[in-house]
Amino acid sequence: MSEAMPESEIVQIATENRIRTLTLNRPEALNAMNQALYDATTNALLAAASDDDVAVVVLTGNGRGFCAGQDLLEMAAQMQPGFERGEHGFPGLLDTLTDFPKPLLLAINGLGLGIGATICGFADLVFMSTEARLKCPFTSLGVAPEAASSELFPRLMGRQHGAWMLLSSEWMSAAECLEMGLAFKVVEPDQLLAVTYEHAAVLASKPVSSLVASKAAITAPWRESIVAARQREDAAFAELMGAPANLEALAAFAEKRDPDFTGL
Repeated sequence: MSEAMPESEIVQIATENRIRTLTLNRPEALNAMNQALYDATTNALLAAASDDDVAVVVLTGNGRGFCAGQDLLEMAAQMQPGFERGEHGFPGLLDTLTDFPKPLLLAINGLGLGIGATICGFADLVFMSTEARLKCPFTSLGVAPEAASSELFPRLMGRQHGAWMLLSSEWMSAAECLEMGLAFKVVEPDQLLAVTYEHAAVLASKPVSSLVASKAAITAPWRESIVAARQREDAAFAELMGAPANLEALAAFAEKRDPDFTGL
């Protein structure tokens, strides 16, 4: 049995053969995360976690982008009085990813920045199109890492690969992500979902109780360290957001120019 949400939904949801597919659907913004998309993604993950008919979740994106990270225009608006935050927002999404009990597979179809890259630390399997690229732009925005990436990326890729990705703000190709251990498989764009579903089907054929217990055992060793890393990152982010380097980065983005960090 398959079911799908209307095309207009900001997160499209479809289920078939115990595989729940969540498709970020804000293609005009490369699926950048605003409050609405944070909330819709979080609610979709929570629903999948509690649905006994779902064994595996696949997360992908519509259009050229997988997820372009935080909506920078909204980031600037957050510093203004009266900004209305969503039900879950960024912290709620991270809480849900940290606690998500079932296998989570990413099918990265295009560009991934910020949370569109750091979400790889919470995924069980990452599949990338050969045309996809990932970037952690934190130093170019004058801020600090997020989403426990300061803990998860060095664990996943090794200290030096993790440091380069988090410190350089450079784009990483799919081939580089595979070599570093951030991606599990890299395939041609027209085969991305087919290969992802092929692996998802293997997992979905197993008992959900066994999948949940196995994932809990795998993730247990670093669950406390994720909480500690997020606390450190949040403190650094709060200190740096709105500081001169961050303000220059946001102004440069709005003015479509390169930031000038000279003297900062």
